[in-house]
Amino acid sequence: MPIQSDAERQRLKNQQHRAENWRLWGPYLSERAWGTVREDYSRYGSAWEYFDHDQARSRAYRWNEDGLGGISDEAQWLCFGLALWNGRDPILKERAFGLSSSQGNRGEDVKECYFYLDATPSHAWLHYLYKYPQSAFPYTRLIEENARRSREDPPFGLIDSGAFAEGRYWDVEILYAKASPEELHIRILASNRGPSEAALWLLPQLWFRNTWSWSDEINEKPVLRAAPAPNGSIGPGGRIDSGGAAWAVAAQHPLLGTYHLYGQQKASLLYTENETNNSRLWDVPNAGPYVKDAFHRFLIDGDQSAVNPLQQGTKFAAVHKLVVAPGQTHAIDLILSAQPKTQPFISHDQVFTQRRAEADAFFRTLLPHASAEDHRILRQALAGMIWNKQFYHYDVSTWLKGDRVPPPSAREHGRNHRWPHFKANDVVSMPDAWEYPWFAAWDLAFHCAALALVDVDFAKDQIELLLRENYLHPNGQVPAFEWAFDDVNPPLQAMSALKVFRAERVQRGRGDVAFLKRVLHKLLLNHTWWINRKDATGMNVFEGGFLGLDNISVYDRSRPLPSGYTLKQADATGWMAMFSLQLTVMALEIAVEDGAYEDIAIQCYSQFLAIANTIAGHTGAHVSLWDDVDGFFKDLVANPDGTAQRINVFSWVGIIPLFASEVVDARLLAGRTRFNDLLWKHQDGMFNGSIICACPVTTNERGEHLLSLVNAAMLVKMLPRLFNENEFLSPHGVRSVSKRHATQQDLGHIPGIGKAAIDYVPGESNSALFGGNSNWRGPVWMPTNYLLVQAIEKMHRYLGDAFTFPAPCLNGYEINLKYAATLLAERLADIFRRDEYDLIPAFPPDSPHQSDPNWRDLLLFHEYFHGETGQGLGAAHQTGWSGLVANLVMRRYHTDIPEYWKRQDATVPSEP
Repeated sequence: MPIQSDAERQRLKNQQHRAENWRLWGPYLSERAWGTVREDYSRYGSAWEYFDHDQARSRAYRWNEDGLGGISDEAQWLCFGLALWNGRDPILKERAFGLSSSQGNRGEDVKECYFYLDATPSHAWLHYLYKYPQSAFPYTRLIEENARRSREDPPFGLIDSGAFAEGRYWDVEILYAKASPEELHIRILASNRGPSEAALWLLPQLWFRNTWSWSDEINEKPVLRAAPAPNGSIGPGGRIDSGGAAWAVAAQHPLLGTYHLYGQQKASLLYTENETNNSRLWDVPNAGPYVKDAFHRFLIDGDQSAVNPLQQGTKFAAVHKLVVAPGQTHAIDLILSAQPKTQPFISHDQVFTQRRAEADAFFRTLLPHASAEDHRILRQALAGMIWNKQFYHYDVSTWLKGDRVPPPSAREHGRNHRWPHFKANDVVSMPDAWEYPWFAAWDLAFHCAALALVDVDFAKDQIELLLRENYLHPNGQVPAFEWAFDDVNPPLQAMSALKVFRAERVQRGRGDVAFLKRVLHKLLLNHTWWINRKDATGMNVFEGGFLGLDNISVYDRSRPLPSGYTLKQADATGWMAMFSLQLTVMALEIAVEDGAYEDIAIQCYSQFLAIANTIAGHTGAHVSLWDDVDGFFKDLVANPDGTAQRINVFSWVGIIPLFASEVVDARLLAGRTRFNDLLWKHQDGMFNGSIICACPVTTNERGEHLLSLVNAAMLVKMLPRLFNENEFLSPHGVRSVSKRHATQQDLGHIPGIGKAAIDYVPGESNSALFGGNSNWRGPVWMPTNYLLVQAIEKMHRYLGDAFTFPAPCLNGYEINLKYAATLLAERLADIFRRDEYDLIPAFPPDSPHQSDPNWRDLLLFHEYFHGETGQGLGAAHQTGWSGLVANLVMRRYHTDIPEYWKRQDATVPSEP
């Protein structure tokens, strides 16, 4: 078969036009389904304790499945994953292990080493790597050592335990290559990295999600049965040649149909049921003799009676015992197909060669002139985005009622009780498949920005998903995240919708206006919810709560202040100004084709002006959120007597209003007579005789207008702070709290709050607030940095090269905004690039990722990064929004910037 450079794009085109469903099978199997809200039926919502890791091997899940490097169909009827045993572990390794919030000195923390190496958006090519110790997995030591450590100590990980000492571990790779949407070729490679011969039991598993125990949705129970194998001749190592198979399994499901799993190497075939082992967990008799943990009992306990001798059930494993010499690799080959095959492996090797070459061509076309290092960063970042697509299943009404078991009375008024309409049964882009195996509204908005680089249709679907009637609350609230749908995330869905709309216009020559209309209608409901629910005084200044920024404030912003006091948030108000402007631009885009939408643009822009007027201090307590002396936005505490006091904190809270900026070109304003009249009425940001924002009626040389909360005079005060290495700018991006708070911590007495202080904490949180594995008091966060780069670029687009400011990081040298955006974008991307010492800042200097040839090309995309060193912190596999580094790497090669930024060995010059 010739290699087609556009083969992957053709698959995506077929998906777009519904000619083929390449999304039918994908990496939708979570890394963790235990310890989630969905599986929690406890009285007090103690999800981690109610269903812990120890129970997971024996207890059937209610809502979704998990496994190592696994895949499933998009409804997760049928799952495929890997199990391992090294001959020493106390349990069969079927899923990733980690600590709950109460077990460690940090928050929830996965204690495994696995990597998403590659993926194409159609899932025609997927590549996963798991590093498995040859010694007993140190479960107990990981728990005990992390419990012993204080919050001042670093967390204790699997690498720290010595589990990989002397290279005594296995590299286990799983590769998937689709021959068609319903035919998946699977190769499992086990490489002995140790100095001695070692044994490994490798168990590919196929099983049905247990739906029959929980509902009447399926009347006919699915079944896995042994099937006749289309045998060929037996070759070296027990491999069946001539395209035949050593064994076969038929998987019959009443809704999915019948699939066939073929194995090319001989194995011991085991069958059981995906049913809870009640006897082990609760000392209650089992309904039948075969239960979920049967393969563990058979292999490790030697219990021959644990598996079904009739060779049928709802869970299957093929046991391969490998004995591999040091430095050698052993392969296991399988095929999963909807169609029965007489010679299933006849083109097996060719399919892998073809799909790998097509993936290479796809990414090479995406970034043709990049360095090898930037290609690797881009590809692994997007692989993580694709692998973190998960099947998400949660029917809140059913869950509240207890699923055939009377629920505890506390549930009636407990978690998510206001969301009985919520019904999810979808593939969703999630932040992380272990630490965050559930969607989060503002995370998902950023995911779409990265996913749009390779699959604009999936990104569009994800944006609309949260706005469907079975997700969006009837009152217009977007569900925040599974632990508390009622919480408030920043309103970023309009941002992502515009981003994806524009990406499609660039890629296909035309934006999808019908998509924009559908999204705008729902977002107007959400916009109204914000105005009605988060503006207590009706003065267009907002109290959004913690807004996903967790511990960034001087107190827990998710809790109310004493009666009579309210917190007027600069970030909530900035987000709403941004939201209003983006709705304005969306309506203007639609109005190019449908003039009726001009009225919506006028209404949304009028709301933006009202917010800007309040921020400028012309309503309420007549105190602006903008502190002109310090040149920064700050929160206010409104007192019962009508006065207000600023909270003198320098953090992302005061930068976010800068995001409220949009450039409007002449195309959008042509024929928009009434909207143009509104611009003239409020020319230069004039409102009731005062200048409140930067919205000039004058245009730049391209005939563009700037609609912005921040004007040039404010910008020139803010930017020197942001580009000062003694304040916000670190070597790796903008810090979440200014470094000035390392020495200026005491904020004095604040009415309604009391004595207040905030300290600069560049790394892990020193507080248990919000679980303790999330810190907004100093580290670098990719998503807000990304929005800052975007905002500065918009400002440059309008203001041009003539607008400059003195950059303290360059000894006060005057730089323009293009240079500023590039400087910031490059520092962020450099977190993953090797520096002049051949070290990657994202990893500790002594990490095997720095020099070990079996680790050095493996990247992790952490939740956030140390404000001084750039080391990755928080969730280790949170590619979700840290995957935005793909956009930043793309920017280097698709933006007109000086060549020195593009050199592989480039360093920031002392001056332009």
